[in-house]
Amino acid sequence: MQSLILSAALLTAVPSFADDTRREVVHFAPGSSSSTIKSSVRGYQTVQYSLSVTAGQKMSVQLDSKNSSLYFNVTAPGADAAMYNSSIDGNGTTITIPSSGKYLIDVYLMRNAARRSESASYDLTLYVE
Repeated sequence: MQSLILSAALLTAVPSFADDTRREVVHFAPGSSSSTIKSSVRGYQTVQYSLSVTAGQKMSVQLDSKNSSLYFNVTAPGADAAMYNSSIDGNGTTITIPSSGKYLIDVYLMRNAARRSESASYDLTLYVE
């Protein structure tokens, strides 16, 4: 009986890492080809922006924050891995879009900052031409 109670206590002590992703669709204002989004993340939260882009267009992404542990990934439609990772390549890029569809831009804190439950305010500027 004691081992059953101990097992139950251990199971309830394990933290839950549920999907903490906020999803938003980006629409540019009529006549505009850019948008700056002001938002924030905390801990393990991710904000996932989706943006429809046509093959051959250029998409620029710029992430500005005072928190140096804040990054973004860009993932092509249907891809399993990011085509751009700002933790490796820097917080600004311009990508020539290889295929039409919804591209995902995930904004997140690195694990060391997320573990400390840091928060980060940011400006994410998206531009498509």
